[in-house]
Amino acid sequence: MSAQTSKKAPAAKPAKPAKAASPKMTQVFDRPKSLKDVPWHFCPGCHHGVIHRLVGEQLDAFGLREKTIGVASVGCSVFLYDYFDVDVVESPHGRAAAVATGVKRAKPDNFVFTYQGDGDLAAIGTAEIVHAANRGEKILVVFVNNAVFGMTGGQMAPTTLVGQVTTTSPRGRDIETAGPPIRMAEMLTTLEGASFVARVAVDNIKNLKKAKAALKRAFEYQVNGWGFAFVEFLSSCPTNWKLTPEAANARVGKEMADYFPLATFKDRRAE
Repeated sequence: MSAQTSKKAPAAKPAKPAKAASPKMTQVFDRPKSLKDVPWHFCPGCHHGVIHRLVGEQLDAFGLREKTIGVASVGCSVFLYDYFDVDVVESPHGRAAAVATGVKRAKPDNFVFTYQGDGDLAAIGTAEIVHAANRGEKILVVFVNNAVFGMTGGQMAPTTLVGQVTTTSPRGRDIETAGPPIRMAEMLTTLEGASFVARVAVDNIKNLKKAKAALKRAFEYQVNGWGFAFVEFLSSCPTNWKLTPEAANARVGKEMADYFPLATFKDRRAE
């Protein structure tokens, strides 16, 4: 009788772990076509990039990219032509509103806007912005107020808050020697030539939505030839404020908005 050889059944291979499902990506928005696909030079936490995007979105929405002429000032906005895919004229420091006046009168069918900081518009450019508004020039002015000279070293600006430390006010802004911060939106509202004046911020989603609505309204003024439009954006400057991006963003919604209230001060067509 022959012995039967028993064979062991091969061990079952361990089951491969199921692959985790890839998270579904939902694209919320595209880069506006009016903005070039290039990196920003702005400091981390600065609001210039957000404001650029809002302007670019409106240029796209109104189909203005091919007929827009931007006027850049000296300051953090000096490289406007690097970011916007539109024609841009570089103006001398503070003279953007005067240059934009000339551009619009020479090219009345074009959409013309300036992009200026507070050191530019509210200091060396005070005369230009006041008289452009008073004349009712049909231009849009985007005014970025971060309460300091941003690009040139953090000096005190006309909008620097009382007690705010800067490189030229190491003990804080003193009203006795420097006077109080200038509220540009309120001042321009008093001029008969100004048709639309608003102040907005982009420090949170709620304010960002309001800023987008105000900017859209300002674009309507220009597209329809209704007159001078001015939108002031409160902005952070973490580098010169010596704050983290988070703390700088919070300061916009607290200290800055307390002194510079957010509002639409003038909407002549609505009135």
